[in-house]
Amino acid sequence: MNEDKNKQLFFSLIYSFQMQTMMQLGKLANPVTGTIEKELDGAQVTIDMLDMLKAKTKGNSSEDEIRFLDQVIADLKLNYVEERDNESKASQSTEKAEEKKPEAETAELSDEVKEEKPDEGKK
Repeated sequence: MNEDKNKQLFFSLIYSFQMQTMMQLGKLANPVTGTIEKELDGAQVTIDMLDMLKAKTKGNSSEDEIRFLDQVIADLKLNYVEERDNESKASQSTEKAEEKKPEAETAELSDEVKEEKPDEGKK
């Protein structure tokens, strides 16, 4: 009986970390605020804790526990890489947009100057 209880508690602990990490990755809404909050550094720490837990329980876990923990860690790492890449792409496109913005403003100014010149010729 005690072994079954411990197994269920272990699964609950891993599941808890998984849900926390999914919220930190912005994949799930925070149940308290109802908002999506992204905290990639926190997600990385939680994934590292799961890796540590795997190392510390090595040789003391059932096949089901090992399989569940391995699957959760793999899934979270894939989601982390995806979100990190998305954030990187978003910051790169923001930087590119900011670089092009002065060019666009210059083009708008030159268009305004061109529009003013024909009026000057009519006077």
